[in-house]
Amino acid sequence: MEPSIKEQRIRSITSLYYSRPDIQNAIYEFSRNREVVPSYMMESFGKRPDSIQYPADLFQMVQKGATSFHCSEELWSDPLQLSTGMNEKQQNGLRIGWDLLIDIDSKYIDYSKISAEIIINFLKFHGVKNIGCKFSGSKGFHILIPWKAFPKEINNVKTSDMFPEWPRIISRYIIEKTKTELIKKVTELTTKNKYIKDYEAPKEVMPDIILVSPRHLFRMPYSLHEKTALASIVLDKDKISEFQVQDANPLKITKENINSFMPESEEAEASELLLQALDWSKETQPESKNYEQKQTDFKPIKLDKISDEFFPPSIQEILKGVRDGRKRAVFVLVNLFRSIGMEKDELEKRMYDWNQKNEVPLKEGYIKSQLSWSYRNKVVPPYNFDKDFYKGLGIVPTEEELSYKNPVNYVVKKTLGNQYSESNHSNKDNFKKKK
Repeated sequence: MEPSIKEQRIRSITSLYYSRPDIQNAIYEFSRNREVVPSYMMESFGKRPDSIQYPADLFQMVQKGATSFHCSEELWSDPLQLSTGMNEKQQNGLRIGWDLLIDIDSKYIDYSKISAEIIINFLKFHGVKNIGCKFSGSKGFHILIPWKAFPKEINNVKTSDMFPEWPRIISRYIIEKTKTELIKKVTELTTKNKYIKDYEAPKEVMPDIILVSPRHLFRMPYSLHEKTALASIVLDKDKISEFQVQDANPLKITKENINSFMPESEEAEASELLLQALDWSKETQPESKNYEQKQTDFKPIKLDKISDEFFPPSIQEILKGVRDGRKRAVFVLVNLFRSIGMEKDELEKRMYDWNQKNEVPLKEGYIKSQLSWSYRNKVVPPYNFDKDFYKGLGIVPTEEELSYKNPVNYVVKKTLGNQYSESNHSNKDNFKKKK
């Protein structure tokens, strides 16, 4: 059987396109810690698991017939250790994180543009400023929030272990909160252009939740698309409306306009988005598996007298104000203060006062939202001292702190030890007076 015109077209440009070092490097850089699988004219995928060790590996696959490349949104310590029969625990042991990948696709590119713009504005509203965006290669877009943007733990639950549950919750939350505006704007477009009479169609322009599943693959940035012979080019998230399909012609891509799909995120900048989504899920979808099921039981302790001198040195350093990791510090302080029974008014005052000591204070609304979220959930202790979490704040716990394991233990034992000492002194004084 002779190859179709489309197949002839894509095969005529694959060797030329993928032989370019700049294209190879762009795909390779995004492939780090990912499972990468080549596709052969969309008829079959290469063996799994697979990964890219060197940029030149791509062209070797092309010479064997590969026409496009797909990768995982999950990040692995060693993708080649993956296997089909692995259970959840085994996968969690290999998974070091995940990116949130939002797949937008529809019948018309104009619908997808509207949806992408609405979702990006929604993410910005939740404090996520650094967002990756690329053309899917057909009629849609891929929006990415990097792993770095998410908190690595919430209430002692590892975020990396909550795949695909948490990404699915975030995706559903985004869909629910943006669908009204999406339906309104797409309907306005169809009414204006009058090229479609189906007013239910706008409801179909929603992110694909199916993409968020274990070891699911998506088209890599700058990979070709077999059906269109276009490239999955990276776009400026603020200029989606200006994008034209012809911009993705692989023969028009220059070295100067190749950009990274992975934005330079701030540490934990997507914390508010994740927390709000978890709250929404708990209220609207009680049947879904909730992270609280993974929490260990913890009963807060009520200390009558809370003095800064009995806080661990690491906490005292944080209380002086931080330059990096401000959002991480919020988690530590709020969880510690609640765990030792600090009154709400005092806790809030301490948090707002602390924020003003930071080199660049967080927005007051962010502090307020974190406090509100915390009080709607169970009290849990802060991170143990042996977690890498503190290194992200530029803090190295002392040997004494490590011996106490957790900041709560340190404060409680120091405080109670001091009270016991004072009580002994008081008893001795009374005894002397009686004599």
